[in-house]
Amino acid sequence: MGSWMKMIKELTIRPKGKRQIRKSPAYSFDEDLKKPLSGQTVKEILSKSSDVVFREFFLQGKDRIPCMLVAVDGLVDKNLLDEFILKPLMVDFAGHPELAQMTLSNVIDKTMESLLPGIEIKKISKMGDAIDTILSGDSVIFFGNLTEAIVIGARGWAHRGVAEPITESIVKGPREGFSETLRINTSLLRRKIKHPSLRIISLKLGDMTNTDLVVTYIEKIASPDIVSEVFKRLSKIKMDAMLGNGYIEEMIEDNPYSPFPQISFTERPDVLAGKLLEGKVGIIVDGTPIVLVVPAILTQFLNVNEDYYQRAMVAILSRFVRYVGAFVAIVAPSVYIAVTTFHQEIIPTDLFMSISAGRQGVPFPALLEAFTMTVVLEILQEAGLRLPKPIGQTIGIVGALIIGDAAVTAGLVSPLMVIIIGLTAVASYAIPTFDLSLAVRLIRFPLMILAGVLGFFGVTVGLYVILIHLLGLRSFGVPYTSPIAPLRIRALLQDTFVRAPWWALKRRPQLMDVEDPRPNGKG
Repeated sequence: MGSWMKMIKELTIRPKGKRQIRKSPAYSFDEDLKKPLSGQTVKEILSKSSDVVFREFFLQGKDRIPCMLVAVDGLVDKNLLDEFILKPLMVDFAGHPELAQMTLSNVIDKTMESLLPGIEIKKISKMGDAIDTILSGDSVIFFGNLTEAIVIGARGWAHRGVAEPITESIVKGPREGFSETLRINTSLLRRKIKHPSLRIISLKLGDMTNTDLVVTYIEKIASPDIVSEVFKRLSKIKMDAMLGNGYIEEMIEDNPYSPFPQISFTERPDVLAGKLLEGKVGIIVDGTPIVLVVPAILTQFLNVNEDYYQRAMVAILSRFVRYVGAFVAIVAPSVYIAVTTFHQEIIPTDLFMSISAGRQGVPFPALLEAFTMTVVLEILQEAGLRLPKPIGQTIGIVGALIIGDAAVTAGLVSPLMVIIIGLTAVASYAIPTFDLSLAVRLIRFPLMILAGVLGFFGVTVGLYVILIHLLGLRSFGVPYTSPIAPLRIRALLQDTFVRAPWWALKRRPQLMDVEDPRPNGKG
């Protein structure tokens, strides 16, 4: 019994101050990584992998110096290696007296100074650095039995081009989105913010994967406390694998058991640039186009980037529709259950007679009826997401029509119930952020149960519990319900439920402690 309780505790309670899971075992080659750097040892470690290439040659100096270039086939630009690395090193230096006198003791310095024209060249002296750079896509040249080597940045692999994100499509605005290649993503961001205060700090996570990621922020705007907290939480992550942003998101969020997202994400460079200019911090992970942005607040999940490309009045109307849609998606099924089960007196007589006529012959109570149809809706949505796109659309539309019509014809559900579920589905699609939409779909079920047991009183209790939970949430120390609670009038009127015209946006949002709240200095 004690072992079962210990296991349940480990699976459900995250220790304070620790964010590590799945400690990496001590692999046999860890001892090899502590040995002095040598090309022969590197060859012994990597020779069993068929994609690792070892090109051995001689450099003709005063002595005949044996050299070996190590690279991973598929991760390097072969033309670049042939033309600018191997070709300069394998020529005869008879016409260059200074180079012709090279010896093993000065070959590295002479090579870096006079022979290699590349930009990304550096010297290393540790075995672990050599293995890491080779497996990351760089090339390493070893000279004889020296304990130093040269790293050459010659990465080149197939990657997806810059295209418009599917999850954040807009009518007006840029069409470019992040890709799976880290340096392409940082370059897209640098094109948006051409200022020396933009910081792009490189890190690595994952003991086995050695995944590259960068933390980006604007030094003069982002709160130093938030920046240091981001680095602190990332440094505490000890995992053997880091294959995407989802790994990081669960490890650094404040409340892991809240259904509401506490870290926002984007695939658009312009969105990330706008968030950084508000004082937030971005986390870009190699291998995924999704960029995490912290801290996050509730209202930003209902705003889209197109609000800033439309005129202010159009943006206000769009936001109003989204907020109404989110509210309808949460309460519509529970209100239907409460009204038809406990509060028929508030319905006009003609409407009540119509509802009663529609429910005649339905064998299930309103709670079970709504619960079943909501589960069917969730199944159809999940099927539409996982199937290929043309088939998924067909399943979503045809499946809903056929199942809904068949259920009404068979007398299993009332026609109004089908309308309510359809309205709920359409309203949930008005929520622009997928993570918040998932949270709404999740909290819909307990509200329906409360409505079926206690009526409107249960719905009110459920909404109060959700409100209290939201008021207690924090995202990297920032209140989740800011600027509503704590109340910040200026931020509330500028860019929350409404979006003020650009000429009225004179200050950055006061959602966190920023060093320079004015976007244009003292202007």
